[in-house]
Amino acid sequence: MKTGAIQRLRKKLSADEAVYGLWITLESASISEMAVALGLDWIVIDAEHGHLDWKDILEHIRATVRSETVALVRIAELNVGLIKRALDIGADGVVVPWIETAEQLDRAIAFARYPPEGSRGIGAERATGWGQCVIQHTQEANEHVLVIPIIETVTAGRNIQQISQCIGSELFFFGPADYSSTAGFRGQWEGPGVAAQLQKIKNTLVERGKHCGVIATTHDNLIARRREGFRMLGLGVDSGMLLRSLHATLDAVGQDRRILPTLVPDLTMPLPRPPEPLRPDRIEMITAPGTAPQFELAAGIAFDCQVGNHNGARDLTTGLVTFEPSAQLPYHTHPFTESVTVLEGALHFAVEGREYLLTSLDNVVVPRGFAHTAWNAAASSRTKVHVALATNKPVRDLVSTSFARRVMPNDSTGVPLKERVTRFSLATRCGDVGPGASFIDFCNKDLVPGIEMSGGYALFQPGGRLPAHVHDFDESICIVQGTATCVVEGRRYSMADCATALQPRGRVHYFINEGQDPMAMIWYYAGPTPKRIVVNEHCATAEGDPWRA
Repeated sequence: MKTGAIQRLRKKLSADEAVYGLWITLESASISEMAVALGLDWIVIDAEHGHLDWKDILEHIRATVRSETVALVRIAELNVGLIKRALDIGADGVVVPWIETAEQLDRAIAFARYPPEGSRGIGAERATGWGQCVIQHTQEANEHVLVIPIIETVTAGRNIQQISQCIGSELFFFGPADYSSTAGFRGQWEGPGVAAQLQKIKNTLVERGKHCGVIATTHDNLIARRREGFRMLGLGVDSGMLLRSLHATLDAVGQDRRILPTLVPDLTMPLPRPPEPLRPDRIEMITAPGTAPQFELAAGIAFDCQVGNHNGARDLTTGLVTFEPSAQLPYHTHPFTESVTVLEGALHFAVEGREYLLTSLDNVVVPRGFAHTAWNAAASSRTKVHVALATNKPVRDLVSTSFARRVMPNDSTGVPLKERVTRFSLATRCGDVGPGASFIDFCNKDLVPGIEMSGGYALFQPGGRLPAHVHDFDESICIVQGTATCVVEGRRYSMADCATALQPRGRVHYFINEGQDPMAMIWYYAGPTPKRIVVNEHCATAEGDPWRA
């Protein structure tokens, strides 16, 4: 046990300084030597997951001898034998997974302490200098040993008030992925609502004078976690950091590949460059609300055109429509499909007399030729909607025909071969579009036969993204929640607050959520099939731009 290193770590934390470390999963002790040489405050040697045996763990601990880097061992489970063994071979503390109750944490603390405070036996191992330093070690061990529980389940979150009152544990590590899994979002780092729950748990612990830790996922995430109040900050996992570096280097030469669960090389990779016939003739356009043409559709109804003829779009117009209180559009038809999604407030929408009440993120699609109207029934609040039209030259024909009113049920999904209504709360989510991303389809040729466009809603969790890709048609992407990073052939754009991107046919692009909160978009293609051509990631960089002259 390196008492001086532990005291230094605690001194930093008590001064509200961050302490940085590395998660060790690979067997080479050289990794721990590098951590020591770089002055990291701590390492965690992972004996819960992976393949490290006790000899590997011992070599990592030895690499930190005579340093100020605290060596911790994450044991496989709450077990007295595992805790004793980790500490006997010289670990400065243990990280204990799956702690859900105060009673479990009290047991872990007792297992790590010598009697009478605990139940740790005295051995003639490294911790006691092979029996030569029994008195010195046993007199200081109980006071300095670190017992760090991992909060990684919903149950632990519910019990955090009681857990936080345990005496003998001042550091708590968080496991967002396992917490997400217990919350019903298996496979996600921070599923919907999980980030907010973890922040609340962290705040509870901090109020009790505890310090909280977490592994960062990116450089920006590291800074953000520190800003949020986490103080035990993992720079990453050794294997993950190595793979990120390998991917980046391979990507720079156009040879990046996926790793398959079989660990057999993916022979379909590297992905190709875009087909030459898709060579674009226009640049992407990013438009913020209020900076594009404005039109009055009717008294109290304004259209803020984001994508359309004015910025070179082909077969597609999208924008934001604001309904003032009690404002109504007259009945009309279009010679093209229209799709409407509610962003704020509520919208009454009727097609040939069939009346639907639409609320947040509900969508209605009206094929060409069907008469429809919309209005804001609220007397004192506005309604804002996103509108997409399958044309770059919008026109409408007013309709004088009267229709018998028929109020449709609140769970109605429309009338087959006529209008289609997507209720956001009931819609089917597709989760195989990209890591950390899920989609809801509003319209395409399979959902609405004869339609000219396709589109829907996408939700990106922190870190969620799409692969680099191109389309054989123009695309409109409106960011309706959070902040998105849009990358187009090396050009990066930050988008939020309903900013809209026009991605012309053939431009290599992708979207990624680099923030800490979920990001959502509404997207439309100027084509009836939501098809994308995934290309090599290198093509989305300035160096790999496939369309350079």
